[in-house]
Amino acid sequence: MNRFNHKTILVTGGSSGIGLATAQAYAAEGARVIVTGRDAAALDTALATLGSDAIAIRNDTGSAAAAKELAGALSARNIKLDAVFLNAGVAKFAPLADVDDALWDLTFNTNVKGPYFQIQALAPLLNPGASIVINGSINARIGMPSSSVYAASKAAVISLAKTLSAELLPVGVRVNVVSPGPVHTPIYGKLGLDQAALEATAAQIQAQVPLGRFGQPAEIASTVLHLSAPESAFIVGTEIIADGGMSQL
Repeated sequence: MNRFNHKTILVTGGSSGIGLATAQAYAAEGARVIVTGRDAAALDTALATLGSDAIAIRNDTGSAAAAKELAGALSARNIKLDAVFLNAGVAKFAPLADVDDALWDLTFNTNVKGPYFQIQALAPLLNPGASIVINGSINARIGMPSSSVYAASKAAVISLAKTLSAELLPVGVRVNVVSPGPVHTPIYGKLGLDQAALEATAAQIQAQVPLGRFGQPAEIASTVLHLSAPESAFIVGTEIIADGGMSQL
């Protein structure tokens, strides 16, 4: 299919994992893709897989200033957007007793403040009919120990999809959320756990997935593309859960 021919689409955190898989899926269906990330080398590697008209912009989500910088970089190139996938985020787990200001601020700045102010800054660049998809998580729906700060940040963006859709619908923009369950991505290596704890955690999580496996980034990407395409024009302010049944069965 070529659902995104002549469309320009932004993917934040697009240099690895779900973000890269989604950017590649958009490009495969004809889109001009713009990806952001913090690591210049990773962005260069990603760019090589996205077609000759793709663009990579180094941008560290988490502040209103960074959001304005990103919007300014796009505006300077006279770019208008047909879809945005707000995927950049962090996942660091800690039990209640070990949570400090630094963990709280990093998580909420990256996962909530960043997307919020990106939507604010990018709104003037969105074409009528544009779609915004935010990457949520089923952690907002389940009571996984040590995930309290991360889960709360994802619950916040699920709420934003509703309130911001209500605000942006008059200009023809939809906001929705895709909430993945456990997916094979590099983010699992950044949870702050040692290797033994990481392996034990992964095995414990997989045992809770009715399908008996972790998801693949491409499986989440297909849902993001669906929410970005005209075929989903009647889906507004909602959440699609893709978790192998983990939070449903």
